[in-house]
Amino acid sequence: MAANNDRAQLAVRVTPSAKKSEFAGWTADEKGRPVLLVKLNAPPVDGKANTELIRFLAEAFGCPKGQITLLRGTSSRQKSLELPAEVMDRLPK
Repeated sequence: MAANNDRAQLAVRVTPSAKKSEFAGWTADEKGRPVLLVKLNAPPVDGKANTELIRFLAEAFGCPKGQITLLRGTSSRQKSLELPAEVMDRLPK
């Protein structure tokens, strides 16, 4: 997680095709940085999982979908997102 003024970056690892979209806890990447685990109720086909990830995070954090940007990882389970810095306080523990 990195912050820049009113925007912050969040690393996420997704599991597509789950029964429901939900937070699944935290892990660390190979450099020890925190990564949020998210299960998604969408298949990893035609961008459906990415769309569901943005929808789910916007709903969970109470911000518009347009304020969440997928920076890296469109075709990977490991993703980097940019979102409003104030929602970082609403991350699951």
